[in-house]
Amino acid sequence: LNCKKVIHTKPLKSAPTGLTLIEILIVITIIGILAGVIVPNLMNKPDQARIVAAKQGISSLVQALQIYKIDNHDYPSIQQGLDVLVKNPDQNPEIPNWAGPYINKIPIDPWGSEYIYLRTDLSQGFEIISYGADKKVGGKGINADISSARF
Repeated sequence: LNCKKVIHTKPLKSAPTGLTLIEILIVITIIGILAGVIVPNLMNKPDQARIVAAKQGISSLVQALQIYKIDNHDYPSIQQGLDVLVKNPDQNPEIPNWAGPYINKIPIDPWGSEYIYLRTDLSQGFEIISYGADKKVGGKGINADISSARF
């Protein structure tokens, strides 16, 4: 005979499920405080990201110009500009040692403007500038000029 003994036990009392009104109010308050602190900080991030992107764009142009100088023994003239990094110009004087393209395309700054290329007496021999968000010389914060001479 197969007899199984069946044991009957009382069910354990389970804890009440769900949240009380007080607990819900505390959670909402904490979320509100966190949102009040975090959201304003996140709002400034796009501006900071644009500044970093402009510096990276300038840095890539600086590197391309340095490679150009190795091949051609000098930086491009103001008339040749940055376009000479992408294609060999069909103008005089001819560039006999041009071995480009030195960069795939000339980037634009994060605010939609072209980078400014200047020949200077600075130790680097040139300067690349983005005029910032306001697209004007000078400014502060997001409107400040970003220059290869400053980094």
